[in-house]
Order: sequence, then structure tokens, then C-alpha cells
Amino acid sequence: MLTISQLAKEFNVSTRTIRYYEELGLLKPDRTEGNHRIYSKREHARLKLIVRGKRYGFELEEIKEMVVLFDKDRSGQKQLERTIQYGTQKVEELNSRIKELTELKVEMEELLDDFTNRIKAIRSDETDE
Repeated sequence: MLTISQLAKEFNVSTRTIRYYEELGLLKPDRTEGNHRIYSKREHARLKLIVRGKRYGFELEEIKEMVVLFDKDRSGQKQLERTIQYGTQKVEELNSRIKELTELKVEMEELLDDFTNRIKAIRSDETDE
């Protein structure tokens, strides 16, 4: 069992973030007699999935759906199917973004080349005078 502070430190998130995930129903910690949150291995694994999902750009609602699916289907099949669906969509979004960024990079390089040639021409004209 881990405390909220221990989890926050391990996953490099704030305790407020963990409480927010609890409010959304993503985490369900147990409570001590003193009403302090304690997190089981199951909750630790769930937070690991949440943090990983956020890193990959998934929305919290998507993450929640994937996490809840595992609770409903212990075989993990439905969770994997949904994760594949969302993952495929994310890869398509990333490919689109990479294409946009590549095009932007090429355009900026062409502008920089043009500007560099212009400045060379200006300098050349100044030395000719």
C-alpha cells in the first residue's frame, strides 16, 4: 500500500492531480481509519496506465474508458480492442502532424535560403559602390 505522496513522487505528478483522477473515477483508493488515502497495487497499475495514456496524448475520457473496460472484462480483450482503436487514431494524428511539421520546416528552410541570398546580394551591392 502506498500513500498519495509516494504515488505522486513516483509518477512525478502532484497530489492534486491524483485527487482529480479520483474525482473522475479513474482511481479508487482505500482509506485508513484516519481517512487517509492508501493505494493498492491495482491503483498503482491504474495510475501507471493513466500517466502513460496522458504521455501518448489520450484524453482523460479515453483513458477512463480503457481503464473501466478492463474492470468489466478481466480477459482484457475489450480493453485491448479499444486501445488498438484509440492508438490507431493517435498514430494517424501523429502522422498528419509530422507531415504538417515537415512541410513547415521545408517552407522555413526555403525562406531562410531566400533571406540569406538577399542579404548576400545587399552586401555585395554595398561593396561594389
